[in-house]
Amino acid sequence: MPTRLTRRLPALLAAVAAALALHAAPLLAQTKKDTLVLAMQLEPTPGLDPTAGAASAIAEVSLYNIFETLTKINSDSRITGLLAEGWTVSPDLKTYTFKLRKGIKFHNGEPFDSAAVKFSFERAVAKDSVNKDKAVFANIERIETPDAHTVVLKLKNGSVDLPFQLGQGTAIIVEPRSAATNGTKPVGTGPYRLEAWNKGSSVVLTRWDGHRNAKDVKLRRVTIRFISDVAAQAAALLSGDVDAFPRVPAGRSLAQFQNNSKFQVITGASRAKTILVMNNKRKPLDDVRVRRAIHAAIDRKAVIEGAAEGFGVPIGSFYAPGAPGYVDLTGVNPFDQAKARALLHQAGITPPLELTMKLPPVSYARQGGEVIASQLAKVGINVKIENVEWAQWMSGVYGQKAYDLTIVSHVEPLDFGNFARPNYYWGYESKAFNELWAKINATVKPEDRNRLMAEAQKLVAEEAVSAYLYTPTMITVAKAGVKGLWKDMPLSANDLSAMSWQ
Repeated sequence: MPTRLTRRLPALLAAVAAALALHAAPLLAQTKKDTLVLAMQLEPTPGLDPTAGAASAIAEVSLYNIFETLTKINSDSRITGLLAEGWTVSPDLKTYTFKLRKGIKFHNGEPFDSAAVKFSFERAVAKDSVNKDKAVFANIERIETPDAHTVVLKLKNGSVDLPFQLGQGTAIIVEPRSAATNGTKPVGTGPYRLEAWNKGSSVVLTRWDGHRNAKDVKLRRVTIRFISDVAAQAAALLSGDVDAFPRVPAGRSLAQFQNNSKFQVITGASRAKTILVMNNKRKPLDDVRVRRAIHAAIDRKAVIEGAAEGFGVPIGSFYAPGAPGYVDLTGVNPFDQAKARALLHQAGITPPLELTMKLPPVSYARQGGEVIASQLAKVGINVKIENVEWAQWMSGVYGQKAYDLTIVSHVEPLDFGNFARPNYYWGYESKAFNELWAKINATVKPEDRNRLMAEAQKLVAEEAVSAYLYTPTMITVAKAGVKGLWKDMPLSANDLSAMSWQ
């Protein structure tokens, strides 16, 4: 016969289950992961404003995270609207009209509008600007702002590349009153704000709830650690201290991640160009025969093995495979030690030729430098290697041009115009190239432009402005649960708002 207790048992069990569910719901919500530790090889220098320095590490922290641009470059190279909801362009590619998104504010509460765009672009081309893409903005003849949400750019020369160029870190939109202190106290319209910068160690970004898409940003807090030592990079991933490491030089240690279900390994293409830069203004490097000799002494395949663990594609000019108008010019300066010796003899060089090579701290430069120094020694060129920190490289090599040789990877996809830049750090000046580049900028039809780009590639290859080594294959190692990581990298960026945990 059922007792009073047994009759009440179903109701009691239902009440207990409801209570457990009530307490479990907030517990599950609390355990949902919304933080991430991401790692980079280099710390930004001199600050977090990508318009104020040439180092790609600046934009790797701040582009699309703290600061935003009118357009956005996606992993597959598609260009979409960001601060601009759309744009139209005239048939001659000289007039671009951008429609801006409404209701957007900067982190300090100031409104984003056409006046901020005008200020940002005029600042980029100002006399005291150090923006590395200053030439892009110098091509803007006039900026019109018919209303708060419309910007019209009138160009001197038509440009098919402008939407791409306006998605790079050098085209960020800044708030006028705070622009001067963006290096240390960045104010943008992006989904994250700077919480802390622990110099020499890390940057901490926190989600900005005032962002228009804040509800879609899954990561509340992201710590970006700076780890330059290759062994320490692998150790940090294996120990779990780092959740994701884009562009990690992990080729030699890749198997331990590929065969481990706790990790994912992503390899993709890039538009970067790793080169041995030669100071064209220094004797005897001002002699094209000497530069060609150096190029001929280098076995690109051996450099790729030594510097990038085999993850790279040889290049013969300052252009990456897959870019519009690319031509394979690896045969222009092929590996030929006998030719290298003959060219040095023709140039009147009595071996040994003594040169210095200043190398930044990135592993591909340090490792590649050893390989190249060994190769050059076989043709009578003795190279003294000087390892410098990144700030010293930026100041001494890039700024003061105090070097003979150096190794660096130019990661910007549309930087071929650097050969026309006066007083650029590699010291190349050519009337023929300047005229060709002006013609390229004035050409609208893609097929004509690609033909001219092929001529430009051939010109700088034949003049051996640098020794063109390889385009690196980009490797990302991350924990298996991290989502939203880029595969291909048309530019170096960490799009944090797209990342989340599975």
